[in-house]
Amino acid sequence: MTVQAAKLLESVTSPEDVRVLAPELPPRLATEIRALLVQRLCAAGGHLGPNLGVVELPLALHRAFDSPRDTIVFDTGHQA
Repeated sequence: MTVQAAKLLESVTSPEDVRVLAPELPPRLATEIRALLVQRLCAAGGHLGPNLGVVELPLALHRAFDSPRDTIVFDTGHQA
């Protein structure tokens, strides 16, 4: 992960930050999130595959809905 790439993930602190991203940035953010998941899960253990496959889902939901006003519920007992 480059210094420039890390800055995007570090700049996201709320669902509103995801909603206002330029259309070309969510894929870059998803890449950064995956890199962070790999780094953390390789060190601590956990279910890596399911997490990598669902990264875009919460990004899309935060962009489509007015979270946290619109409640989003996940059944993710075994996710990281």
